[in-house]
Amino acid sequence: MRWRVIPLGVYDAYTNMALDQSIMEGVGRGESPPTIRFYRWRPSAVSIGYFQSLEEEVDLEECSRHGVDWVRRITGGGAVYHDYRGEVTYSVIAPEELFPRDIRESYRLVCGWIIAGLRALGIEGSFHPINDVLVDGKKISGNAQTRRGGVFLQHGTVLYDLNLRRMFTLLKVSKEKLSDKAIKKAEERVTCVRRYSEAGIEELYKALLQGFTEDKDWGLGDLGKEELRHTRELVRRRYSTREWNMWR
Repeated sequence: MRWRVIPLGVYDAYTNMALDQSIMEGVGRGESPPTIRFYRWRPSAVSIGYFQSLEEEVDLEECSRHGVDWVRRITGGGAVYHDYRGEVTYSVIAPEELFPRDIRESYRLVCGWIIAGLRALGIEGSFHPINDVLVDGKKISGNAQTRRGGVFLQHGTVLYDLNLRRMFTLLKVSKEKLSDKAIKKAEERVTCVRRYSEAGIEELYKALLQGFTEDKDWGLGDLGKEELRHTRELVRRRYSTREWNMWR
């Protein structure tokens, strides 16, 4: 089976999540090929897991003050700050039968592609169940997954740089977590590419592209007209709406 790889692009939060759903539905109908997509977020954004409460997890006033968007994902997991300058995000969308039925093993498979990409930059990562990649025992990649209508979707982040103070300001955390001591402690649990490599974001993307496509039949491709049309519809009717983002 031939994979379509959509090169690194930059979109707002609503479009990023709508694209994932649009491609997923296209794969489910047999109209879209198995797809690997790389992207960034502009403006920076906070995404929350499907089951989370936006108002409980995110400081909406601080987000507005800093020009940061917010959006609800269709995958589970926790709130994530997507810094335009601080990460490369990926999505893998394909028929479910291409992946292990066991959730942990499917995470291990895709996270292995991330690890291969990091290795191309001279960074040694390891899989940490159920859905993280660690470097020197510190988290460098978090991932989330869903399966619907026979289609597998996994997306996740690879941290290029860190701004924990900004992240904690945007998320609803205790004042204690905003202290210098707490931030320093958090930095002991999270890391980023810049701490190990002089590579830029474009170089990180190219390394991940190498890791994700190793041993695959693949080619660079574009989004189809129907995928783009449905994406615009999903942005308008779902991802940019108060009803979707604040439904719980």
